[in-house]
Amino acid sequence: MKTRLRQTRDWVFDLDNTLYPPESDLFAQIDRRMTQYVSELLGLPPDQARKIQKAWYAEHGTTMSGLINNHDIEPDSYLDFVHDIDLTPLNVDPELHGAIAALPGRKIVFTNGSRGHASRVLGARGLDGIFDEIIGIEDTGYVPKPQPLAYAHLLDTVNVKPERAAFIEDMARNLEPAHALGFVTILVHSQKDWSHEPEGARPASADDKHEYVHFTTGDLAGFLVDAIKEKG
Repeated sequence: MKTRLRQTRDWVFDLDNTLYPPESDLFAQIDRRMTQYVSELLGLPPDQARKIQKAWYAEHGTTMSGLINNHDIEPDSYLDFVHDIDLTPLNVDPELHGAIAALPGRKIVFTNGSRGHASRVLGARGLDGIFDEIIGIEDTGYVPKPQPLAYAHLLDTVNVKPERAAFIEDMARNLEPAHALGFVTILVHSQKDWSHEPEGARPASADDKHEYVHFTTGDLAGFLVDAIKEKG
């Protein structure tokens, strides 16, 4: 796999909890907004709405997909609502900027969030201008990872060749289809406690082990720098 990594020419990055530290708790803001949306839509108290939200997240890949399938919501207004968050916890990361910018080939953001959310987060992290493509969930017809149709968009529309590509994620379940397609898979973990998320749908912890994960790192910038050094 190190040889495959040296041959990578398409670098596919998840966004949330991958291109910023999970410890910033940015996604906690989104999580609360999702619960609020479900609570107001269904007229339920927040604790009941949260249980339904998490069940949809585990079953459908995103809360939004559960809402579309069960209540036929308008997805763009939902995305605008849940991504209306405070980005001040995010800091500019020059080391990550340099590591990504130095990678050979295309750099692609592939997120279950919206393109607008991705652009705002990249700007707050000082990572804007270094990615060749941003694929938001609206680009896949609102089909989220890990569903196969989302990956089909990546391969067919963006023309990514898995045999020359790496897939970088904090969600192990999103790497399993990528592995099956032939990507080099890289799992980004954190020290944050994710036990409040449904089992099987949690961001990675340091002790996560999966046969479909080739590399695991808690330091994405350092990992990418080392990959470049190996090419030299």
